[in-house]
Amino acid sequence: MRPLSPLDPAVSGWIANLRLALAVAFCLALTGCVVGPDFFPQPAPLANKFIGANSRAINSGHKEYWDWWKSFHDPMLDELVVIAYNQNLTLLSAGTKVLQARAVLGIAIGEFYPQVQQATGSLAFNRTSAATPIAPRNSKPQHFWTDALALQAAWELDFWGKFRRGVESADGAYLASIASYDDVLVSLLGDVAATYIGIRVTEKLLAVARSNVRKQQQALGIAQAKFIGGATAELDVFQATNVLGETQAAIVQLTIQLQQGQNALCVLLGMPPQPLGALLARSRGRIPSPPAAITVGIPADLLRRRPDIRAAELLALAQSAQIGIAEAQLYPAISITGTFGGSASTANGHNLGQVFTSTGMTYSVGPSFQWNILNYGQIRNNVRLQDARLQQLLVDYQSSVLKAQQEVDNGISTFVLSRVESGYRRKSVRAARGAYSAALVQYQQGATDFTTVLTSEQNLFQAESNLVVTLGNIALGATAIYRALGGGWQIREDSYFVTAATNEQMRARTDWGRLLPPAGAPQPPAPGLPSPADIGPTVRPPQW
Repeated sequence: MRPLSPLDPAVSGWIANLRLALAVAFCLALTGCVVGPDFFPQPAPLANKFIGANSRAINSGHKEYWDWWKSFHDPMLDELVVIAYNQNLTLLSAGTKVLQARAVLGIAIGEFYPQVQQATGSLAFNRTSAATPIAPRNSKPQHFWTDALALQAAWELDFWGKFRRGVESADGAYLASIASYDDVLVSLLGDVAATYIGIRVTEKLLAVARSNVRKQQQALGIAQAKFIGGATAELDVFQATNVLGETQAAIVQLTIQLQQGQNALCVLLGMPPQPLGALLARSRGRIPSPPAAITVGIPADLLRRRPDIRAAELLALAQSAQIGIAEAQLYPAISITGTFGGSASTANGHNLGQVFTSTGMTYSVGPSFQWNILNYGQIRNNVRLQDARLQQLLVDYQSSVLKAQQEVDNGISTFVLSRVESGYRRKSVRAARGAYSAALVQYQQGATDFTTVLTSEQNLFQAESNLVVTLGNIALGATAIYRALGGGWQIREDSYFVTAATNEQMRARTDWGRLLPPAGAPQPPAPGLPSPADIGPTVRPPQW
C-alpha cells in the first residue's frame, strides 16, 4: 500500500490539469465582456453665480472653510464643536455604516474567485441488504466501514462581467457611505453652531425682558404714587400691572425656550440633557459675531465640496452597475467545477488507510453551464427596474444640486439683508428709548396720560427684542452659508470613522483585520471627499 505523494504521477497529472483549468478560467474571466452601461458624470443644473454675490458682504473668490466656526471668534463654540465631533451618536452611527459598506465591498471582491471552496470528509459504518435483486440467493448482509476526504471547488466565471459589476457597485456604495458620513458631519457642525447661537439669542432676550421688567416696575410705582396722591385714576395702575405681567410671563416662556435649546445641544454633544449653565458661563454670553464678508465662490464649487452631492452621484454610479448585474442573467452562467480526494472502505479486503493512497484517489474537473432560457420576461423586467432606479437617482442628483444652490442663496439673503435690517433696528431702539424716557418724565409732570407711557414701554420692549433677533439672524445666516457650502467635513481627515472606544469594542467581538486599526495603533488617515474617479479596479486580491 503506497501512500499518496505529491510526486505521484497521478497526483502530478491532476495538479497540472487543475492549474491549466484555473489559468484558462482566470483568463476567460478577465477577457470576457462586461454587459450593462458604463457610468459617466451627469450634467448638473448650475447658475453662473449666486444671486446675492453682488453684495459687498459676499465675495466670489475661492476659499476652503475647513474650520469655518472659528471665524466667529468664540472659544465656547470651538469647544462645543470638538465635543460634538468626538461624542455625537448620529455621527458615530454613520461611521459604522461606512464599515458595513466596506465589508460588503470585501464580499463583492471575493465573489470574483471560486465561489465554492470546501474541504469535506466522512466516516460511516455500512450494512448492505441481502434482499436486493443483485444480492445472491441466501447471501448474508455485509458490514464494513467507508471513509472519504475531498477538496471541492466551483468557479462561476465572470464571462459577462456580473461579478466585476458587483465590485463596481459595492465600491460606489462604499464611497457613497463616506460621503454620507461627511454630510452628517457637515449637518452636525451646522446644528451645533445654530443651536449655540439660538441659546445666546435667548439669553439676550431674557436680559432684555428683565431690563424692561425693571423699567415697567418703575412706571408702576409712579402710577401707584400718583393714584394714592389723587393725581390720577386707578386705571393707570391696572394698565401698568397688565403690561408688567405680560413681560414677566414672556420671561417664563423664554426660560422654557432656553432650557429646550440647552437640551437640544446636550443631545448634539452626545450626553443626556443636563444644565449647561456652568459650561456656557466659561465664555462671554454674547451672540457670536460672524465676519464682515464671506467668500462663497461659484455654484460649480458645490459639486466638489458638498458631500450630499457626491453621495447622490456615487449612489447613481452604484445603481448603474446593478443594471449590468441584472443584464448578465440573460446569458449562460459558465462554471468550472472540480473535486479531488480519496475514498476507501473495509469491504472486499480493502482498508480505510487506502484513502491516502493513489489507489483510493478520486478527482473530477470540467466545465458546466446554466442558462435561464424560459424566464426572460422576469430578467428583462428586472433590467428595466434597475434602469428606472438609476434614472430616479440621476434626477435626485440634479435635485440635490438645485437644493444646494437654494440653500446657499437663502443663507446669503438672510446674512446680507439681516445686516441691513440691524441698522434700522438700532435706530428704532434709540428712538424707543428716547420716547420712553420722555413719556415717563411728561407723565410725572402731568403733561401726558399714562397711555403714552404704556405705549412707549411696549414699543421699547419690542424694539430691543427685535434687534436681538436680527443680530441672531445675521449669525444664523452666516452659519447657513457655511453649512450650505459644505465646509467642515475636512476635520475628520486625520482620524477614522469610529471612536477609539468603539474600535476597541468591535475588535473585542470580531476579527476586523486591516479594516480597523488595532487598539492603540495610529489611526490611518481617512480619504478625502470621494468621487466617481476614486472607483478602484474591479478585479482585486481577496481581502481576508
